Amino acid sequence: MRLLRALLAASILWACATRAADLRIGVAADVTSMDPHFLNLQPNINIGWQVFDALTHVDENARLIPGLAVSWRALDATTWEFKLRRGVRFHDGSELTAQDVVFSIERTLQVQNGQLRPFTQRIVAKETPDLYTVRLKTAAPYAMVPYDLNSVFIVSRKAAAGARPEDFDSGKAMVGTGPFRFVRFARGDRVELARNDKYWGGVPPWERVTFRIVPSDPARLAALLSGDLDLIEQVPTADLDRIRRDALLQTAQKISWRTIFFHLDQREQAQGGGARNPFRDLRVRRALSMAINRQAIAERLMDGAAVPASNLVSPPVYGYAPDLKPDVYDLEGAKRLLAEAGYPDGFATTLSAPNNRYVNDEQIAQAVAQMLARVGVRARVQAMPMNVYLPKGARGELAFAMLGWGSFSADLALRSLVATPDPKKGFGAFNWSGYSNRKVDELLERAFATVDDKAREELAREAMRIAMREQAVIPLHHQVATWAMKRSLSYAPRTDEFTFAHHVRPR
Repeated sequence: MRLLRALLAASILWACATRAADLRIGVAADVTSMDPHFLNLQPNINIGWQVFDALTHVDENARLIPGLAVSWRALDATTWEFKLRRGVRFHDGSELTAQDVVFSIERTLQVQNGQLRPFTQRIVAKETPDLYTVRLKTAAPYAMVPYDLNSVFIVSRKAAAGARPEDFDSGKAMVGTGPFRFVRFARGDRVELARNDKYWGGVPPWERVTFRIVPSDPARLAALLSGDLDLIEQVPTADLDRIRRDALLQTAQKISWRTIFFHLDQREQAQGGGARNPFRDLRVRRALSMAINRQAIAERLMDGAAVPASNLVSPPVYGYAPDLKPDVYDLEGAKRLLAEAGYPDGFATTLSAPNNRYVNDEQIAQAVAQMLARVGVRARVQAMPMNVYLPKGARGELAFAMLGWGSFSADLALRSLVATPDPKKGFGAFNWSGYSNRKVDELLERAFATVDDKAREELAREAMRIAMREQAVIPLHHQVATWAMKRSLSYAPRTDEFTFAHHVRPR
């Protein structure tokens, strides 16, 4: 009998160990490239963090912490020095050195059509006094170098020399220092990884990890319920109660850094705006904002998994301006503003949105269109997949467009979304509206040149106040990021919405 019990116990332990060796994660958005210096898209970056590292990391509250660099400091107004973590090895066994860092920074400027250029183009010179020290010089004082380099993954100079995006997709150049080694990328289906037993941050608990690409909310949830997946991100809000009632499942939530908002094309002649562009009038933009019932969207459509927004960053994020409040829902006030602007009977427009990127994105667009109809604005909803949507927005083809953005500081969000476009400075890369205010640009430039954190944060807040009071965009809500998983697992939810396999733990 004792032998039988011992064999049974061993069998159970073996089965548990076998199950713990594999982790299957369902992700909501397609992964389009493995090249860490090609496309600046969250799904791609999320995979990148499993295989690569950056000089700086951020914690679960989106605050900067050491990564491959154990420390950094400003030597003078235009020079930053980074001290590298010693003994870090790439997956091929070679040691990380300052030369790999310099190579990675330079590569962001060389990849054809690469989107990481704004994070490195202010660096005008690079020095490597020794194997573990990197000094980066900018033409003018610039305090954001440590923040920008959080977006630059460090690749192996040996493996990535001359590599093209397809060399990363195949795995040939996919050599990093991260917690997992690359195994296989099946486009539109999955990314397979294997544990890096020599990871400097500690051995991950999983031998193998599979990121399954499941854009359909019902299909992703069904795979979790059936046991085909162990954890999923971007949980459908309508199913939260069902998951919480399931004794075998649990959820983890945290207010996200992702803000959902609307761009309104404020150029002289907006796409689809007719002979006269109503969005150029501040009264019209304010009226549209007042016609949106943010609380109803947060409570009913998002089932409480959203917080009405007044800023382009959420409350935990550096530079959030707490004195700004969401616009009050006021239909009569909105009608008066429209009449004052010369639109007593409203006008027609097209409201564009993705239908496979943000939580309930198309449903939100439909709800907003119905709200606008109550003040006479006839908005036809045009929803499309994100891979079609983004290029249209970048070309200025969308007059009234939903977008979601996450950033770990207000000035960085403003730089991308509302600053006057200037490719040399990296300003306005996603400024689809054409909004431009010299004062906002000046405040951002001053913030980026200010090493004093408190002074810089107040400059960022002032820029946010100006842009939001002018309705540079119409903020809608901050998402509450939600993960669902088997009760046998735990995950510390993150403001940045990333799903890190090495942070998933067996309970």
